Amino acid sequence: MDQTKVDVLREKLSQASHITVLSGAGMSTESGIPDFRSTGGLWTEDTSRMEAMSRSYFLSNPHQFWPKFKELFQMKMSGEYEPNSGHTFLASLEQQGKHVDIFTQNIDGLHKKAGSQHVYELHGSIQTATCPSCQAVYDLPYLLKEEVPVCQRVTSDGSTCGRVLKTDVVLFGDMVKHLDQVETSLQKTDMLLVMGTSLEVAPARYIPEDAAHDPSIFMVMMNLSETEFDPLFDLVFHERIGDLVKAL
Repeated sequence: MDQTKVDVLREKLSQASHITVLSGAGMSTESGIPDFRSTGGLWTEDTSRMEAMSRSYFLSNPHQFWPKFKELFQMKMSGEYEPNSGHTFLASLEQQGKHVDIFTQNIDGLHKKAGSQHVYELHGSIQTATCPSCQAVYDLPYLLKEEVPVCQRVTSDGSTCGRVLKTDVVLFGDMVKHLDQVETSLQKTDMLLVMGTSLEVAPARYIPEDAAHDPSIFMVMMNLSETEFDPLFDLVFHERIGDLVKAL
């Protein structure tokens, strides 16, 4: 690891008061969560899974959707994963008095579990599901208890709603969330940290291009492998995030 680059990053972090973070699967793999898109990831094993994880499939086959969803995303394990040193590092920056906006492509909820306060889950969260009819929200323990979770709310006529819940994970065909907040954050930020993402998925992949138009934003890439966007960044680290934050 290049110690000079680490020292530069440490100095820039100490000077920054507003930090914008974009995190991806590489942030969570160090907590034991599979990377769905990298070489050998679950999406590459069976592309038909992408169809099953779509909004259209859920609407057409809600009872068949949930067993497939739970298997793919290892729902039984979802409550057992813990934040790693990368997550706690970002939370510690907040504890130092910095404003840290975290825009994550991950659905695992680990940034919030680590204590970060300003977390925007671009692809939603596996921790909850919502009734398409009455918008009642249900937590992970209920989703795990029921093979096909349905809404238990009692309606005004005394009957049970009974609609199959829709996961709060953004499915193929759903709109990505919080893009307006990304633009707002970039207008105020001193630093963009991209952590654990190869920037292959739109629209998150365009965030560094937007930031690069503002020369006042110091841009840092932390990803195990090279990306096509590396030349946009002021500092690039191809290291495990845990190793890098330990060096910091």
